[in-house]
Amino acid sequence: MSAPADPTPKIALHAVAKAFGPKVVLRGVDLEVARGESLVIIGGSGTGKSVTLKCIIGLVSPDGGRIEVDGAPLDRRRREDFLRHFGMLFQGGALFDSLTVWENVAFRYLRGAEKLPRRKARDLAVEKLRRVGLTADVADQYPAELSGGMQKRVGLARAIATDPSVIFFDEPTTGLDPIMADVINDLIREIVVEMGATAMTITHDMTSVRKIADKVAMLHDGIIQWTGPVGEIDTTDNPYVHQFVNGLPDGPIESLR
Repeated sequence: MSAPADPTPKIALHAVAKAFGPKVVLRGVDLEVARGESLVIIGGSGTGKSVTLKCIIGLVSPDGGRIEVDGAPLDRRRREDFLRHFGMLFQGGALFDSLTVWENVAFRYLRGAEKLPRRKARDLAVEKLRRVGLTADVADQYPAELSGGMQKRVGLARAIATDPSVIFFDEPTTGLDPIMADVINDLIREIVVEMGATAMTITHDMTSVRKIADKVAMLHDGIIQWTGPVGEIDTTDNPYVHQFVNGLPDGPIESLR
């Protein structure tokens, strides 16, 4: 008989608040992400999705509330350990133009505590590039020589380079054509499942949501308005989700006219 699954969330946010001067962005975000779960946060532009992510990884300090990982508060000491076990695919790719593709992928292995000999770091980078569908000959090229879709794959290879237990995806399909966006969505889903990683994605692309998510959270007006399985986003009677998913002009989400 197998042991019961650990009910402790991998990541939990409790009443997380953040303001920038008079502008209140987060008014008390409560959210849990189970181990191995793929959570997607949806919401319009400027609703605080990116700020929520930045609070977790420490780029922004919350004004209130608390963030927990594995059931314990994410203080400074534990955040340093947490950051060694996470990967992130940035919205714009965020590749270093002056580094080759393999040096971008193996960035952590070329600097800091995890430093490896360059040959071994390159071999690891080539392995991850192959995992995202890129051949070894791409490794010595520079980001500017690649298409947008290939750059996104390189960013994904870098995100999984250290086999992280948690991966964050910031608008992973922005700027891609529909065909390449679908390829990236499929890759993300395959890799997250294969690695057994916990994933958090922020996006307003409903195609990505349906492909990537196990669970969806709707963020609006600084709080989580609804959470539920991805299969319920089309049937829930939550007015925020209904309006957002269907792109309706009328509803609780105010639109500019």
